[in-house]
Amino acid sequence: MTSWQARAVSLYLRATRKRRYRTVEAGERSLANGLAPAAQPDRLRDRMTEQRMPSGRLHRLAAAGGGQPGSGPLVYWHGGAFISGIAKQHWGLIDHLATATGREVLVPEYGLAPDHHVDEALALLGEVLDAVPTDLPVHVLGDSAGGNLALLQGQRHRERVVGLTLLAPWLDLSMSNPGIDAIEPHDPWLSRAGVRPAARSWAQGRDLTDPAVSPLFGDLEQLPPTLVLVGDRDVCLPDCQVLDERTGASVRLRIGQGLPHVFPLLPIPEAGPARSEIVRHIEETFVS
Repeated sequence: MTSWQARAVSLYLRATRKRRYRTVEAGERSLANGLAPAAQPDRLRDRMTEQRMPSGRLHRLAAAGGGQPGSGPLVYWHGGAFISGIAKQHWGLIDHLATATGREVLVPEYGLAPDHHVDEALALLGEVLDAVPTDLPVHVLGDSAGGNLALLQGQRHRERVVGLTLLAPWLDLSMSNPGIDAIEPHDPWLSRAGVRPAARSWAQGRDLTDPAVSPLFGDLEQLPPTLVLVGDRDVCLPDCQVLDERTGASVRLRIGQGLPHVFPLLPIPEAGPARSEIVRHIEETFVS
């Protein structure tokens, strides 16, 4: 049964966030007024360093207590429809991952639409991995738009990525899956009309089904072990199901009943078990 907290958060999202994505016009306003990045929490600053790269910046969060010497790091790509910066909820999850796994977490800060576009982010995928010693594997995570970039990194750099964790990933920017029709009225946050301006801007003239823009149309063979978590009140669900169908055993799909977009990031009881499963999956991929 869905918790009362999850139901309350869904009502809050419908009242405060849905209006940013309800119509194409609202989406155009959101594209022009993306949310600024949240400040790093004070508790993390002593463990945080920053590295400038040709296509963006890289924040590096050391594990609490020094972590596991010589262990492979995590890479976390934040969501925000390619138009908003990292949110405080992202920093909370990133802190949890660094503490629970004892691993460094690399957090790329990529350029956002409308001033930046996919080609710059594709370059940043490789630049981030160049910052990791070549003998260390990485586990890549991402939510929503960041899940798109995480899967692209897994596809383009298979030799370095030992595992993927995708939280409600935005896999197909065309959002042409007819299965979205039944879910969209119940999604308290997102709608196709509202994200289309961001998708077009991010693609910068590429077709929205180009595999460099929408990794669902890319090479899905021989992906590393992949965990996908998505709610059943999320327009991203149908494409997550397609990913599961096309990849077979390499993907483990977990669907949160009655839950909205990126539910492991939200202040709800269902986020706790989801985060525990993420940590287990991370450790399994480094061992295997």
